[in-house]
Amino acid sequence: MKFLTLWNREVASFFQSPIAYVVMFFFLIAVGWNFQMVVTIINMQPTEVTVSQGFFGTIFFWLPFLLIFPLITMRLFSEEFKMGTIETLMTAPISDWQVVLSKFAGALTFYVMLWLPTLIYFVVFRWITKSDVAYFPGSLIGGYTMLLLLGMFYIAVGCFASVLTDNQIVAAVISCVTILLLFFAGIAGGFALDVNQSLRNIVDYFSAIDHMATFAKGIIDSRPIVFYLSMTVLFLTLTHHFFQRRKWKS
Repeated sequence: MKFLTLWNREVASFFQSPIAYVVMFFFLIAVGWNFQMVVTIINMQPTEVTVSQGFFGTIFFWLPFLLIFPLITMRLFSEEFKMGTIETLMTAPISDWQVVLSKFAGALTFYVMLWLPTLIYFVVFRWITKSDVAYFPGSLIGGYTMLLLLGMFYIAVGCFASVLTDNQIVAAVISCVTILLLFFAGIAGGFALDVNQSLRNIVDYFSAIDHMATFAKGIIDSRPIVFYLSMTVLFLTLTHHFFQRRKWKS
């Protein structure tokens, strides 16, 4: 019950700020334009790529996807410490883990709400075309499963960045840089091909692009699932540790 109260508080705080509506507006425009562009390209020539595979594979998908996490998470802890409202949480009969997990769950809920309207694109396209060519159900399930896994991981990174500072902008920068480094680490595997195959194999394990491409084909690989869940737990543990340190110092 305490966790649900905290979770409800976090979700409500998103919609009490105009930034939530701004993020949703521009995010859905960017994602919608990406979907329309994929459909246009597929209509221009025969292809074996489904709409869902194309949707999850363009640079216009990855740009808004990566940039939303700093915006979602930058205020989670930093604003509480800056405004002094963290004192209320510290004196309440709740555990530190409940605070951390409720903030994580609140951000994840908002993230899921951002993506839910995009399902309408595929439903409408399927209704208009009257064909399964619009998308393969397994491909759609795989793509959105990877969206959830990546979202959990990057939100946990954002939580960790936010707990390090009182400044939201600094938290956003730390989160953005960390996420981009993790993301481009996977891409670096392609450049390491002629240098060291073993290094390339290790780096490929971090490749969000490869993981998304695999899941968007309807292939559910357990390795990325274990990786992203483990990394989510790791960053939430780090967040909990630094939250405790800052709490006792304040």
